[in-house]
Amino acid sequence: MANSKYEYVKSFEVEDEIFPPNIIIVRIDGRDFRRFSEVHELEKPNDKIALELMNECAKAVLEQFPDIIYSYGFNDEFSFVFKKGTKFYQRRASKIHSLIVSFFTSVYVTTWKAFFPQKDLRYAPSFRSRVICCASLEVLQAYLVWRQYECHLSNQHNTCLWQLIKCGMSEKEAEEMLKGSQKQDRNELLYQRFNINYRKDLPEIFRQGTCALKIEVEDIVKYKDDGCPVKRPRKKVITVHCENIASRRFWNEQLCLSKELGQFTEDLNKTKPEYLKSFQYESKLMPSTWIVIRIDGCHFHRFSEVHEFEKPNDAQALNLMNSCAVAVLEEFKDIVFAYGVSDEYSFILKKESQLYERHPSEIVSAVVSFFSSMYTMKWNEFFPHKEMKYPPYFDGRAVCYPSCEILRDYLAWRQVDCHINNQYNTCFWMLVKSGKSKSEAQNYLKGTQAQEKNVLLDQLSGVMNYYNALESMFRLGSSVYWDKETRIVDNKEGAAGKSRKMVVVRYCNIIEASFWDAHSEILNENQQWL
Repeated sequence: MANSKYEYVKSFEVEDEIFPPNIIIVRIDGRDFRRFSEVHELEKPNDKIALELMNECAKAVLEQFPDIIYSYGFNDEFSFVFKKGTKFYQRRASKIHSLIVSFFTSVYVTTWKAFFPQKDLRYAPSFRSRVICCASLEVLQAYLVWRQYECHLSNQHNTCLWQLIKCGMSEKEAEEMLKGSQKQDRNELLYQRFNINYRKDLPEIFRQGTCALKIEVEDIVKYKDDGCPVKRPRKKVITVHCENIASRRFWNEQLCLSKELGQFTEDLNKTKPEYLKSFQYESKLMPSTWIVIRIDGCHFHRFSEVHEFEKPNDAQALNLMNSCAVAVLEEFKDIVFAYGVSDEYSFILKKESQLYERHPSEIVSAVVSFFSSMYTMKWNEFFPHKEMKYPPYFDGRAVCYPSCEILRDYLAWRQVDCHINNQYNTCFWMLVKSGKSKSEAQNYLKGTQAQEKNVLLDQLSGVMNYYNALESMFRLGSSVYWDKETRIVDNKEGAAGKSRKMVVVRYCNIIEASFWDAHSEILNENQQWL
């Protein structure tokens, strides 16, 4: 990021490192997946194909991130466990959980057709995530007991509920009948009324949930001249089902788990949820402050090369980012402004926002996941002739700014960064296209100032003021906000103007006061956004 007088705004960023020996868990769960399952007509109480899709996404996460060695999931939730000594992104909580939920979401969208070839994805699925710190292996064991017990309780309840509904009860009547019932009561109801033996007749994937973990296998990489195979060990991700995932027998038999996390010393059959919740405490973001959610593409330099984006700027790639930002503002009404450049976007939530009770992990993960979902869903719209080679993903963080002035300085910092980086990249790629190697271009530009770069661009292009003639989107970045637009509509009386509020994308100078004077409603603390 470029140096400027606005750099001081970085001092408002708070580090959230998770210190050893805490074991890191990232738990994700679907945002409003009840509605998602209804819209997509998923089978009740369990859709096996939908669960297999979730499992496939979990396997992809373990394959993508070597430091994740185990996961457990059921319904629309999955918990990912990192090896004890991980230094994954230096153990920063926001970066860790946002990357995982973003990648999981992208895989979910890109893999949907393989599992539901006859069903179109009607709207963008998204997930929330958070980091859970386990102070010891015993806490991790208690956590796993808790989640598998929740799997069992929810599945048993939902199985009873939907059997009653299928027999003619309304959902309200079925819920009333099950109120206060115990585990044994529900088992007897299923057996006596529906002839269902819960333990024997329901698939393991419904009752027990699914574990994804890594095992070591040997692959043949080549053959010697005498025909003997040369083998190399590698990690393979598998899924298994187990009645008690926190038992000593199951855990200690998995060599990868006992090696990276340690062995369970005793069996644990029950745990109090209150005990676990004490390890999940999360403070809220400071009240009456502007919340900025900044997301960044992860390894997007490689992503742009693999997908052959035009250098130094690919207009379609930027338009795709802008389209996703528009969707984010339409989805989260508390976001009043967004600014984007390259593979980065900053989303501004109004000061009085109570979105997710101002819990940073929920806000960050929801925005990052929804953005990732839209990016993968909209890819073909902007790149109809380019296949997406692998899922993109983003990280995110939340930062609070106490005043409009400091918030505007933050946005100015990002726009200055946009200008400096774009001017450098324009020079760099013009030098490369003129015949210089990348290292020669870097050395040539080392130490040059803005005016020198402008002169260089004029010389290389043969056009005066070449840089200033570039598209505004490249030089100024993209500003996204709610605004009134007047459209001409025809009626019986003739053509007339009709105004409505909509999200617009503009390429503006947001450093100067003139933009904010002309759009004072954006940062108006009393403005009510509907």
